[in-house]
Amino acid sequence: MPSTTSSSCVHFPTTSTKALQSSSLLSAFSPRSWLATFARNSILSVLDDAITVGHLTISDSEGTHYYGKYHKGCNDVRLDVKNDNFWMRILLSGDLGFSEAYMIGDVEVSCLKGAMNLWLENQSGMEMTLSSTVARVSSAMTGLYNSFLGQTKSQARLNAIASYDQSNELFKAFLSKEMMYSCGLWSQEEGGVRGDLEMGPTPGDLEAAQHRKLHHVLKAARVKPGDRILEFGSGWGGLAIEAARSFGCEVDTLTLSIEQKKLAEERIKEAGFEGRIRVHLMDYREIPAEWEKAFDAFISIEMIEHVGTKHYNTYFKLVDFALKSSNSTAVVTSSTFPETRYSGYQAEDFMRKYMWPNSSLPSATALITAAQAGSQGRFTLQGVENHAAHYPRTLREWGRRLEANLTQEMISQDYPSLKNTADFEVFKRKWQYLFAYAGAGFAKGYITCHMLTFIRENDWPERCD
Repeated sequence: MPSTTSSSCVHFPTTSTKALQSSSLLSAFSPRSWLATFARNSILSVLDDAITVGHLTISDSEGTHYYGKYHKGCNDVRLDVKNDNFWMRILLSGDLGFSEAYMIGDVEVSCLKGAMNLWLENQSGMEMTLSSTVARVSSAMTGLYNSFLGQTKSQARLNAIASYDQSNELFKAFLSKEMMYSCGLWSQEEGGVRGDLEMGPTPGDLEAAQHRKLHHVLKAARVKPGDRILEFGSGWGGLAIEAARSFGCEVDTLTLSIEQKKLAEERIKEAGFEGRIRVHLMDYREIPAEWEKAFDAFISIEMIEHVGTKHYNTYFKLVDFALKSSNSTAVVTSSTFPETRYSGYQAEDFMRKYMWPNSSLPSATALITAAQAGSQGRFTLQGVENHAAHYPRTLREWGRRLEANLTQEMISQDYPSLKNTADFEVFKRKWQYLFAYAGAGFAKGYITCHMLTFIRENDWPERCD
């Protein structure tokens, strides 16, 4: 991930301190006003010690404050607070509160990516000061949250977008032609992982990266013409179609989404492979008995994040059940936590509340351990790759395409409530936040992206037949 000085972020000009706005005596002593003032003072009081890298400017109705040391070329971020609810959200919900404030417009951010980098670059200071202060106060005051924020119109908008089952048209707006909702692999043909920043994005570069990723995964799975592949997580059929087209395979692929199944089958028919690809509306735990030892390869691309820690062993037990006892391969890719950050319990954050409820990121070691336990030692670890460096550019390209292609008219056909302009803006800002949030996390090593390859215990690493 590049520094913010090489990005196209807009930096707001510094403004002089604003005069304290007058308020009525009644509002000055209202519980809501008191809580907002308390939250503001609590947060601002710790930022001097928390910000040691970069420069932060915060401006609200009561003035402008500066944190860190400014110098030319530094990560310079400005927050303009538009509603005092911002302070209460941060006090009571931390980084989740910040995401909500951004989505509903309680705060304007000069550079969203820069704000994410500023947080991660000062993470230790934030955790020692701001986060500890937030935790102490919010533990005593979280019960007030619904009283002050839970029933507002803006909160209702947040509740609505958290429950949307995203439409196919939304994903068509920003994914590549293959419709792969996962990390691409960039090469020097596209200028590498920073090529879009150094040379600019070019037409077809995301398609090239996703095509390369599909072939990389299928080659790791060692498939050959006539092989049968089992896939958990169909998406829109991108991998299955490429496996049939370029490798001559048959594919059984599982999804829980009726909309994804419908579009995947349309795309498969259009490609001419309806006789070789079967899309099943099925939970992976419901695979039929006749699939025992029926498959030459198993592939799952960024689906296991939705399985949950306590089910990893079952997941790999079923992979072992479905794969042939010899000359078979399993390839699993997943966004992951570094080992030091991984925990079986993962608290609610922006991702788990607004994007993928009940999801949980594994670590590479957690998956390797589960593969051995679930297969009772019948898998041998063949390869471990970390593709995290490739994700920021993938996310940047998704962001560009979303900005260029997503229209209110398009999305409101699936969600009539988004005909309301305010609701549509909240929805769009959710996706903008996702791309910046995840991009900074991958770039700074906060999260990783692994591809694990397993072969049978006595198989040759490469096919020799």
